[in-house]
Amino acid sequence: MGYVGDLCSSSAQAAQIEAFVFLSVTQRLHAQPEEEEEVEEEETEELGHADTYAEYKPSKSTIGRSHPDLVVETNTLSSVPPPDITYTLSIPVQIINGGLLSALQLEAIIYACQQHEVILQNNQRAGFLIGDGAGVGKGRTVAGIILENYLKGRKKALWFSVSNDLKYDAERDLQDIGAPNILVHALNKIKYGDTATSEGVLFATYSALIGESQAGGQLRTRLKQILDWCGSDFDGVIIFDECHKAKNATSTKMGKAVLDLQNKLPLARVVYASATGASEPKNMIYMSRLGIWGEGTPFRAFEDFLHAIEKRGVGAMEIVAMDMKVSGMYIARQLSFSGVSFRIEEIGLDDDFKVVYNKAAKLVSIALAVFTQAADLLGMMSRKSLWGQFWSSHQRFFKYLCIAAKVRRLVELAKKELEAGKCVVIGLQSTGEARTREVLDENDGHLDKFVSAAEGVFQSLVQKHFPLEKDRREKGAGSKRKRRSLLVLLHMKHPEAVHCIAHSFKDFVYSFLNNFKQISLCTRLEEMKQDLLNKISELGKELPLNTLDELIDKFGGPEKVSEMTGRKGRVVRRPDGSVRYESRAEQGHTIDHINIKEKDRFMNEDKLVAIISEAASSGISLQADRRVKNQRRRVHMTLELPWSADRAIQQFGRTHRSNQVTAPEYIFLISELAGERRFASIVAKRLESLGALTHGDRRATESRDLSKYNFENKYGTKALDKITKAILGHIESKVPPPKDYPGGDAMFFTEMKQGMIDVGIFCKESRFGISPEKDCSITKFLNRILGLEVHKQNSLFQYFTDNFDYLIEKDKKDGKYDMGILGKEALYSIIIYCFTYFVDRGMPWEEALKKAETLSEPDEGFYLSHKVTPEEAKDSWETQFKFSFRKCSHANWNGRCKKVDEGHECLQGMRLRQYHVLCGALLCVWKRVADVVADITNSSILQIVRLKTREHKQVGECLQEHLQQIFLSLFLTRNPYTLSHPFFIFCFQ
Repeated sequence: MGYVGDLCSSSAQAAQIEAFVFLSVTQRLHAQPEEEEEVEEEETEELGHADTYAEYKPSKSTIGRSHPDLVVETNTLSSVPPPDITYTLSIPVQIINGGLLSALQLEAIIYACQQHEVILQNNQRAGFLIGDGAGVGKGRTVAGIILENYLKGRKKALWFSVSNDLKYDAERDLQDIGAPNILVHALNKIKYGDTATSEGVLFATYSALIGESQAGGQLRTRLKQILDWCGSDFDGVIIFDECHKAKNATSTKMGKAVLDLQNKLPLARVVYASATGASEPKNMIYMSRLGIWGEGTPFRAFEDFLHAIEKRGVGAMEIVAMDMKVSGMYIARQLSFSGVSFRIEEIGLDDDFKVVYNKAAKLVSIALAVFTQAADLLGMMSRKSLWGQFWSSHQRFFKYLCIAAKVRRLVELAKKELEAGKCVVIGLQSTGEARTREVLDENDGHLDKFVSAAEGVFQSLVQKHFPLEKDRREKGAGSKRKRRSLLVLLHMKHPEAVHCIAHSFKDFVYSFLNNFKQISLCTRLEEMKQDLLNKISELGKELPLNTLDELIDKFGGPEKVSEMTGRKGRVVRRPDGSVRYESRAEQGHTIDHINIKEKDRFMNEDKLVAIISEAASSGISLQADRRVKNQRRRVHMTLELPWSADRAIQQFGRTHRSNQVTAPEYIFLISELAGERRFASIVAKRLESLGALTHGDRRATESRDLSKYNFENKYGTKALDKITKAILGHIESKVPPPKDYPGGDAMFFTEMKQGMIDVGIFCKESRFGISPEKDCSITKFLNRILGLEVHKQNSLFQYFTDNFDYLIEKDKKDGKYDMGILGKEALYSIIIYCFTYFVDRGMPWEEALKKAETLSEPDEGFYLSHKVTPEEAKDSWETQFKFSFRKCSHANWNGRCKKVDEGHECLQGMRLRQYHVLCGALLCVWKRVADVVADITNSSILQIVRLKTREHKQVGECLQEHLQQIFLSLFLTRNPYTLSHPFFIFCFQ
């Protein structure tokens, strides 16, 4: 028996929420409390492993041939359809029927052009975001949008991308779709101020937007040139390809220019195109034409939107993507990951490497002490710049060591894959070229040994930034002021001049003595510096070599490896065993064309190993393409995780593209060094957000295995606070230290305290003793622990993650853990805009007895008292069952309930659990809902769920065509709410 409940407890609250309320419904779900909690816990564990993708086919568009490869969409986005099509396409039938544009690409063109018919309330034309991944063909889609507008009479278009070389790709895309007559003009080949080209596509890079020229005494800018070419009433297309490059719109000139261009051409038809365009909500700031914030929206400014989304976590980001699709401003598909394998290879450290790493950690600790001593001797007041350089070098130094720790294992794995008939692509970010060139310059252009990038970073820090003197401004200001005062007095023949001269002579003597002391100090500081350099040089004999050069050498040299990086030269081993530096340039080819040449060698099967860096992560296709000779399966090994998800996705997209014979295998190599989780943490965080916003589901990037390395969230912050306080002895830890630490718990806390001082996490203050740095963040913590010896580093990290896991488990049990959009099972499916329902968690005696009789496992069932028979327990059970329906069971046991006495509702002690559900396109009323919920519940917790029926149908999906009739039949007197799409739901208690 269920009860209809009111969403609000007072008329004032009812007035607040009245705009949302259409229906109040009751459900009754019988479940034993203990079993309910157990089921919820199991669901929590399984959520990340649900089927993430659904095969994608256009739902409203019916034209065009199928895409040549299987394309998928996340389940989150697939649960909401796009709007109905109202736009009539002008692209010729022969192009459509000929398959020059696939059905998927045509669908994106239609929705983009349809969205461009909308004028926002700020009188700007609405824009469209293409979030398709590699292989779906963003280039052809963009070319199709330009062609469509060209046929409609809009002969001019702007196309911005990341490189001038991609202009040739733009021309190819236009030719491939049957539009070779649309000319592409490279802005960098046109003189400043020249607007001679009358029509076509003006192709430019984002950096060109901030280009300036002072030729002829006149300041000319590329932005002004572009605006002049477009004209004041421009209503053509602006393509922001790879638009994530403009993500820092408020902090960079380039980002501001992107916003400025959109504001000055209000009627332009803007298209944002990038698989990584919305990796974080803060990076959406340049997407001003989506109409999510600004005049006429619930969010007055972008900052309001950002605050609301970030406050609600990953689930909120998923809702943004869903709402954008439903509204017709967004589409995001990607190649199916069917056949793609993904694994993390955790690599143990050799004993020899551990010895070297520990020596390095100790020397860096010594360096920190020596730098501090030198700064103290100089009396340096401002040390921000000094420590900025020190910790930056510290991070890079240990990063190189982390990478080097994996080289041996990577080579073993790669050779095994090559023997199995596959080919290997190795991804890294750092080439170490800067250090190689430094050594080359030091030796007058000669090099006869491989270089250690790690040693170079350490040496450069000491050589360039070791404190030898005070800041000149700090040192000379006082004496200059005194000299100026004396000259003024002498000029005025002032009687005080003689007195001042006497004092000046005295100052001279003091100055002489101070200078003598300064010379002695400088000598001492130079000795300290040289001593450090000597120790680094000694350690350098054991430090690992430059990773890229070592990899190429171990795979047989440049003749066996296709290197696609940005470096100009490399160190190679000659056939006679000698080593030398050589340029990568080849006869007849400039360095700019070498990467393309190397790509061809790999694709032609001349070389079976390819190494790519970020420089080759845009525009190069390395998949097992049906059109090339090398059709071996690609094994893509990531030796060094990229610093951002944008870069990670760019790199992964090199080997997983359309028209491939086989899908690639991905292997992430992560060493057992705890500090390397710092790099994995950054990428995991970005990939998680990236999946949520660019594909509507945080699981879309297959990052669930990496998610265990994501600590940059509120749980990481809390865990860090707990462990620092516990190590300092300020609190007693509820989580024990690692059991196997040598010397036990006491030794662990003692050594961790000293270790955190050695890496600058703890600092000594005269007033407060030892305390954590004021701005000690997760990022800083994970950076700094790299400087601890291996066993200390791993033990400290283990202690941190144990606290991290403990806090998450605690919140899960308390129902406070944000799981994003959860899948729930509903007994029956009525989609409503707002309703309240009660869940009866009680179990009648007969049902409990029946369950008890069917139990078979030793660990299932009820808590039993062997002193009480079932017959004796019956009366007590039924009394409690009836009492807890209306009142809190605590009152039955204890005569009172503390929560009720304090004026709060006791949710744990009653059979009935109350839920309020709001469903619909909530982004447009987000702020109001959040305010009302916070006011009613005194809580900011707002769980987002996705309802499914027992037949595994998405709620809304199964009732879409019938919902209008349901409302009409139930509430003939009400104005029914027309549902054009299935709903996602906010659920709160």
